[in-house]
Amino acid sequence: MEITFVGAAREVTGSCHLIHVNGHTVALDCGLFQGHRTEAHDKNRALPLPVDKLDALVLSHAHIDHCGRLPFLVAQGYTNRIWATAATRDLTAVMLADSAHIQEKDAEFLARKHRDADPPLYTMRDAACVADLMVGVPYGQSFDVVPGVRATYVDAGHILGSASVILDCTEGTDTRRLVFSGDIGRRGLPIIRDPVPPDGADVVIMESTYGDRDHGPMDTSRATLARIITETAGRGGKVLIPAFALGRTQDVVYDLHAMLRAGEIPSIPIFIDSPLATDVTTVFQMHPEVRDHRENLVQEVPRLFQFPLAQYTRDATESKALNSRPGPMIIIAASGMCESGRILHHLANNAADPRTTILIVGFQAEHTLGRRIVERRETIRIFGEDVPLRARVEVLDGYSAHADRKELLWWLDSVRAASPKLRQVYLVHGEPEAQDAFAAVLARQGCRVSCPTPRLRVPF
Repeated sequence: MEITFVGAAREVTGSCHLIHVNGHTVALDCGLFQGHRTEAHDKNRALPLPVDKLDALVLSHAHIDHCGRLPFLVAQGYTNRIWATAATRDLTAVMLADSAHIQEKDAEFLARKHRDADPPLYTMRDAACVADLMVGVPYGQSFDVVPGVRATYVDAGHILGSASVILDCTEGTDTRRLVFSGDIGRRGLPIIRDPVPPDGADVVIMESTYGDRDHGPMDTSRATLARIITETAGRGGKVLIPAFALGRTQDVVYDLHAMLRAGEIPSIPIFIDSPLATDVTTVFQMHPEVRDHRENLVQEVPRLFQFPLAQYTRDATESKALNSRPGPMIIIAASGMCESGRILHHLANNAADPRTTILIVGFQAEHTLGRRIVERRETIRIFGEDVPLRARVEVLDGYSAHADRKELLWWLDSVRAASPKLRQVYLVHGEPEAQDAFAAVLARQGCRVSCPTPRLRVPF
């Protein structure tokens, strides 16, 4: 029994880990690499292994850095099953169709400039083929992945449908439990339920995105959001919120809905300027079974994301019209790291306006435009042009859907409490500084921990 760490090893994106048992190989996730464009391009076109050597794939959740290379895998000939929760299956169909559309449009643009431009990583047809291979499984229901590997999903509390994966692996008379954390969420997030730590493990593959820091309280973040909106509206400005279409957009819209009902923010238009976010929100409405029904708004309002001031814009003409429409207003648009999508147009038209507020509500990876905005560079480059950054920049870490250091420790402590024979913790999905800091904390607690490098293969 062995593990090969392929993606999200000493970095955040490109989640992919291979499990080798009884001569079979199972992939945990197959995500897109994001960040420095040339490097990401090369990594995304390198298969984790030949498709005829891959027997099954178990997906943790539908974020593109975890599922985004599935159509490429299928385009190269993969035809075996892809396991997921039901909500992840439905979200993945939406996310991959959008990703394929972007791949095709980017390839068309580059082909007009360079005759020898690469074809798209994958197409809309490849994305549609992924859906035919996906099997939805409820939380807590075990299923056989390959001979000797039995899997169970438990709620990771990160986004709708997200899961930690329990793999009970057997070779001969030897059975070991491997746990893949996926992305761990936070207790008390809106809409979705809290994380459920797996009941024990021999080996843990664990994310570590925020292993070196703690988030602000969510109640404080909501109060800060209300202040930012009120102040920006008072000067007639626009609040631009780059937000991932999946998860973060719904969290922010949910809180805006609650704050409007409570009279905590002024009544100004809210534009969700993302066709993808609109489609994702529809999937959220389709899966009430995985919502947190202890929350007042969930109990009181059947349509959480539909209210009079919220407007969903699909048409590009509607989106462009927002740039000439005076504030105050709130615009929520993808992508969350400002690397693509409609948020780029809103930034290009509004980042130089001191009345504007750019509100960052999620993690910004190295080499992304979002990271440069967080660093408050004097100018930012958008569509090949330098744009002065005169807008106010606010960062709300409290809206992160990732567990912070304390929450990661709580999750692992819960697993360790049921694991007298825990052998090893492998930290993945984190920048080196965060991983090293978190590894040092775990080592001081007597935990055997390491941070694997890409392509490292180890027994477990």
